[in-house]
Amino acid sequence: MSTIVEIKVPDIGDFDAVEVIEVLVAPGDTIEAEQSLITVESDKASMEIPASEGGVVKTVKVKVGDKVKEGSVILEVEAAGEVPAAAQPEAQAESKPAEPAPAPTAAPRQEAPKAAAGAAALHTLTVPDIGDFDEVEVIEILVAVGDTVEAEQSLITVESDKASMEIPASEGGVVKSVKVKVGDKVSQGMEIAVVEGAGDAPQAGAPAQEPAAPAETPAVQPSARAEPAPAAAPASAAAMASSAPERTSPTAAYAEAAVPLHNLPHASPSVRKFARELGVNLTQVTGSGPKNRITADDVRAHVKQALATGGAGPVGSTLPAGEGFSVLGWPKVDFAKFGAIETKPLSRIKKISGANLHRNWVMIPHVTNNDVADITELEALRQQLNAENKKSGVKVTMLAFLIKAVVAALRKFPEFNASLDGDNLVLKQYFHIGFAADTPNGLVVPVIRDADRKGVLELAAETAELAALARDGKLSPSQMQGGCFSISSLGGIGGTDFTPIINAPEVAILGVSRSAMQPVWDGATFQPRLMLPLSLSYDHRVIDGAAAARFNAYLAGLLADFRRIIL
Repeated sequence: MSTIVEIKVPDIGDFDAVEVIEVLVAPGDTIEAEQSLITVESDKASMEIPASEGGVVKTVKVKVGDKVKEGSVILEVEAAGEVPAAAQPEAQAESKPAEPAPAPTAAPRQEAPKAAAGAAALHTLTVPDIGDFDEVEVIEILVAVGDTVEAEQSLITVESDKASMEIPASEGGVVKSVKVKVGDKVSQGMEIAVVEGAGDAPQAGAPAQEPAAPAETPAVQPSARAEPAPAAAPASAAAMASSAPERTSPTAAYAEAAVPLHNLPHASPSVRKFARELGVNLTQVTGSGPKNRITADDVRAHVKQALATGGAGPVGSTLPAGEGFSVLGWPKVDFAKFGAIETKPLSRIKKISGANLHRNWVMIPHVTNNDVADITELEALRQQLNAENKKSGVKVTMLAFLIKAVVAALRKFPEFNASLDGDNLVLKQYFHIGFAADTPNGLVVPVIRDADRKGVLELAAETAELAALARDGKLSPSQMQGGCFSISSLGGIGGTDFTPIINAPEVAILGVSRSAMQPVWDGATFQPRLMLPLSLSYDHRVIDGAAAARFNAYLAGLLADFRRIIL
């Protein structure tokens, strides 16, 4: 008798949802346990999802482009229950005499703690099962000698032709030595590191003695499994052989579409994400890495070439050749012939942000509206709050007030809290505000999530915390994603106004310059007022000039009289 079983997505780590980029089976296929069913891709890695059990595929529940998460149904299989049922009594009958075997292991397990008690043991951490890859390249070392690691903590990052993954520690301890370095090729069973951990009786005794239990029953276990194998193998081979010549890939129809499939360009997931952000088709990029692998520098070079020559059209464009824009090539100059020079490489942050800023400036029609806000009373309130909250350690900054005021303005003008998606405008119902943070290595944009639900003091504390993480280079990717609107403040440095570059896919950004005391006419006399310059850059495809002027004026009014924030 056969049963229909649902095969679901297993635990895929910290990802809420991942995209299906390839379907590897079709209805009617005979699959085995651990056979790959689909390939999924996140922002960091691509991976194949295996079958939890075998059978005949009845229906496939997903298609290329779907988003799946843990528990999502991939497909339904018809599992034959007759063969296992027939073999089960024989296997159980022959394995029953082996049940008393654990008895001899009781004595060694009790003696092991005596030898290990209170002692520090050295444990070698090795590469676990990494699937079908013979060897993978180490691209990052995440620990150093002297570090204290915990079980399941990531030790190294490795990369194959198809995916990058982090290798976790099988147990914790203090790292005594690291056996690999960046660039090494590793495979299953190779040593990663040696850690020293306090002796633990159950851990020390159990692994040493468990293999002894099956040692007395080597002849019984193979005999229990030997009989079904010959019957199952030919049947599976026959099914595979008969179906292989007739079927084609279920995703073959997508081969020429703009969908990444089994013919993925030879690039790491991080490079593919980088290319997507720039709108680059990786099939048109020539790789310079090992085995012609495409690197981030190859993507940047492709962008520069596309901008320098109009033959292929703009980056990511579908315009016919010759219909794009062209610019003069970048001048080649030998600077050393004019005097002494020093050459140093750009930081990683500047390389990444530079490419993004270039794309945003070229592809978004920027317009900037300049205005000023009277913040005389608001500055007095800020100083009063800081005087009252000295003991709390939270310093209220003008940025906290700006975030609160921007959220109110976004509520009134929702087209500023939006993103373009083709011909559609995506209006967001949440308020995540990014702010530019200056670091020694370049500019980064941490994001305050749900700023509409936080008070000024909470916003001040969170911006200070994120700015400190940014300066230390400890911001996680999740802390720089999901922004709706950004603020770039140069108030602590100087300037009267500037044109901030929009942080795509947002449609506007607010630039804030240094406030200054200015004489303001009140109708009778000039009064000294503290004026704050506001520079609002906006995407003219979404926002027109009148809307931008109203947004800036409304924002200035809120800052001039912060009581209006409650209206």
